[in-house]
Amino acid sequence: MGGWRIFCNFAVTMTNAGQYRSSDKMREVVADSPVLLMALSRFGIPLGFGDDSVGKTCERAGVDTATFLAVASMIGRRVLSADEVSLPSLMQYLKSAHSYFVDFYLPQIRTKLISAISHGGSEDVALVILKFFDEYVAEVERHMKYENDEVFTYVEELLSGNRRQGFSIESDYVANHQPIATKLRELKDIFICHYHGAKTDNDMLNLVLFDIINCEHDLMSHCDVENRIFAPAVQRLERKTRPSAASADDEPARGAARDPEVHNLTEREKEIIRNVARGLSNKEIADRLCLSVHTVATHRRNICAKLDIHSAAGLTIFAIIHHLLKVSEVKIS
Repeated sequence: MGGWRIFCNFAVTMTNAGQYRSSDKMREVVADSPVLLMALSRFGIPLGFGDDSVGKTCERAGVDTATFLAVASMIGRRVLSADEVSLPSLMQYLKSAHSYFVDFYLPQIRTKLISAISHGGSEDVALVILKFFDEYVAEVERHMKYENDEVFTYVEELLSGNRRQGFSIESDYVANHQPIATKLRELKDIFICHYHGAKTDNDMLNLVLFDIINCEHDLMSHCDVENRIFAPAVQRLERKTRPSAASADDEPARGAARDPEVHNLTEREKEIIRNVARGLSNKEIADRLCLSVHTVATHRRNICAKLDIHSAAGLTIFAIIHHLLKVSEVKIS
């Protein structure tokens, strides 16, 4: 009983704390949020770290500590501070995650899915479900291949001092970065609400559903890392590599950076305002940013309270005046 109290007290302490720190013991960080085991694997950090700190464990594995702490704090639902991340380290993490989803996790789910539906219900239904899943996997593969081949290559060019003309992380990536867990959620709901299989298949079906749910959450978290850590880090790098004779197209980012009113907004709030100005609904914004509709609505209430602006048209005007986006991005209805 005493041991249980100690564990509970430790869990409460860790949960109420801010961002993870380099001095924290790695084993305590993992105990606080076991999902971080996946992050360790994707960063290439081996187990067996004993009582070593996060900083020492990362140093031994050749991983940038600040980048690991940013990802770990976000996954562990801690306060996020990602101003000092290493883009090479972060891209290696994202590439490893892509390989995990495409080469391991989704094929594993497919194998279990075949076992779960091959003996229960209609054969035609089983074929349709499998086709749905295969089309979804192909969509994920295209999404991740684009990031590997185009987006990460662009960032590598930036890191080497070369700025590709006609490409920016905001217009070519963030504006088109769609969530990739939606169809997996639909498949989960189809099984839970509508599928009727043989009773003998329940254990296998529940097993594959468990994997589908975990994969859905993992993909949403992955998307969040890209939106909240990767994209802002690339935008900071773009500003550093911008030519001194900046073009008129670059003025929004420069103006927003020095505007005190905009400075009072969080990065997430600014992104919400941009999407409102683009004409997106709360549902569309939630899908794009991998958030719940409730979370988007909460952000909008906070924005309205800070700015005392309560209409989409008013927020659009604010976004233009304060250089949060270019006029060409605004939906004029």
